[in-house]
Amino acid sequence: MGSKPSRLKKLFPLLILVLLAGCVNAQQVTPTQTTKPYGIIDTADLKMTSCDFEKDANAMVLFDYAVVTHTGYTIKMQRHKRIKIFNNNAKDVANIRIEFQRSTNDEMITDLEAETINLNNNTIEYTDVDKKLIYTEFTDNNTKAIVFTFANIKPGSVLEFVYTWTTADPHNYPDWTFQSSIPCRYSEFDAGFPIAPIFSVYRKVLQPLFRDSTVKLDDKGAEKHMWALAKVPSFKSEPFMDYPEDYLQQILITRNAKYFTWAFISGSILADENVGQQLNKNLDNEAKIIAKAKTLKTTDEKISYLFDTVKNTMKWNKQDHAFADEGVKKAWDKKTGNSTEINLILFDLLKKANVNSSLLVLCTRDHGKIDPQYPNVSHLNRVVVYYPVDSAKYYVLDASNPYNNYNSIPPDLIGLNALFIDPSSKKFSMKLIKNEAAREVILVNGSIGADGKLQGNTEISGLANNREKYLRQYNEQGKTKYIEQLQDKFKGLKITALTLDNLAIDTLPLVQTFEFQYNLTAPDGNYMYFNPNLFSGFDKNPFLNETRISTIDFGRLNTYLINGHYKIPPGYKIDVLPKPVMMRMPGNGITFRRFTAQQDGLMVINYTIIYNRSLFTKEEYTAIRDFYKKMYELLNEQIVLKKQ
Repeated sequence: MGSKPSRLKKLFPLLILVLLAGCVNAQQVTPTQTTKPYGIIDTADLKMTSCDFEKDANAMVLFDYAVVTHTGYTIKMQRHKRIKIFNNNAKDVANIRIEFQRSTNDEMITDLEAETINLNNNTIEYTDVDKKLIYTEFTDNNTKAIVFTFANIKPGSVLEFVYTWTTADPHNYPDWTFQSSIPCRYSEFDAGFPIAPIFSVYRKVLQPLFRDSTVKLDDKGAEKHMWALAKVPSFKSEPFMDYPEDYLQQILITRNAKYFTWAFISGSILADENVGQQLNKNLDNEAKIIAKAKTLKTTDEKISYLFDTVKNTMKWNKQDHAFADEGVKKAWDKKTGNSTEINLILFDLLKKANVNSSLLVLCTRDHGKIDPQYPNVSHLNRVVVYYPVDSAKYYVLDASNPYNNYNSIPPDLIGLNALFIDPSSKKFSMKLIKNEAAREVILVNGSIGADGKLQGNTEISGLANNREKYLRQYNEQGKTKYIEQLQDKFKGLKITALTLDNLAIDTLPLVQTFEFQYNLTAPDGNYMYFNPNLFSGFDKNPFLNETRISTIDFGRLNTYLINGHYKIPPGYKIDVLPKPVMMRMPGNGITFRRFTAQQDGLMVINYTIIYNRSLFTKEEYTAIRDFYKKMYELLNEQIVLKKQ
């Protein structure tokens, strides 16, 4: 072990508890898996050059340890984290951001210390983070963060920091996440509870707990729970994950469901000054808007007008919170607000125009999934508007996204559970936002030259939610980059002209038409090879891994119609034309059909891909992977042309 620095270091006394906690699960904690006091480090950790259980990692967490105490109305968490840098690709982990709430009874971060530890000629050197370079960043009205960057970083460095988090809200118990983007050698959460029934604990772990023990603190029900994982792999996103955050290994703690129900949460939301009390506010110049809405004949016309008015007037500040940060009046005056502020404004205008709607409070996909059996307010982060058209149809209105339209379910909300609240009746329920079918039609007309060059035109028509996908890409990238990213998918492709129709008409499909030139594989003697899988979007198989941990979520029911017509080059004939084929997944979840034909020097290649389901369990992954493997083989099966 390296010697302790001569200058006085603030120790982290509670860390010693990791060595004293009992009831270890049939394993013995080894020295490399225990924590160390702040400033005390083994030389072996400084000399380490790679993670022994994830060899390609650029960095790893040596340990992450926290002790939580609950005394009276105060909850305190003391945390100590140590990170090892292996190479220059990991320097971004030196940028630390510790977020906490501004409005939850004065959450505070105190006693922060941070240092870089290096081994220089077998001498351990310490570089403190300059206190002047530690600053507080105000993210929004509810969130702030302590932000700092470690100094003197190089391959081999060890970074460590300690801090104390405190809240005066006795129900605001912190959660714990074992997993991050880098592997973790050891992570432990010691949680003290004054009276056990106050909280419910939800353990989301995929590997055996290294430590899972409970110690009684008194005879009144107070307990300490200790959970630990060792050799935690880095978290890697998978294609088409349904709720990425739900697959992080975590300990989640919330108020006991016996006392903290969805009914209680709904009532609290309506009573909250930043949600329910924001309804029915008088907005500047709203009278003119409402008067015009009332002149429209149908309810659909009123909804369309008010939705577009709010969407085109307000700019989303990219913040998702289940409450109004600054209030709807201030947001309206500034023409900028978070998603909830924008949608509460829409709700108010609809109500004043005699369009009775309700609220949906939800958790976006990147924030986790609402579990109807697990009441939890902490993950709720957006409010949208619900309007029932009839007994079978409804609208979900989110005016914060400029690409949404009023009569199509926003694609990022499809399939989510949401808390339905009717402010008028005070009734609530849990609703699943239904899936909505989308359709994409791709028409390719081309002519192949004897030199192996293909030229022609393509029309891509995006209906329903596929319109939003392309429109967003085009607006965010701009025309030049939009063309470049399409060309990058196909080596040898050049787009010479591009037009987009129906850009401003939400109810019509977005139609892209472009002229193109494409260099096929150069003729090989008497043969020419042509892969007709062009512009389909199915250019790379996303399901190549052998295993999977998450549900596969394609987002929506979708139909792809890809129709290609190609003129055969003069002096050539078709030698091999792929055969027509029909393929179905077990249970008919996805179907694939290929139709091929030739006539009068013209080849016809049509693909139809239909998603009859949008969700597939991880247990169905083998079937998905096998289906996609075969489908991509069929999509990329080449046509062989032979010189006559």
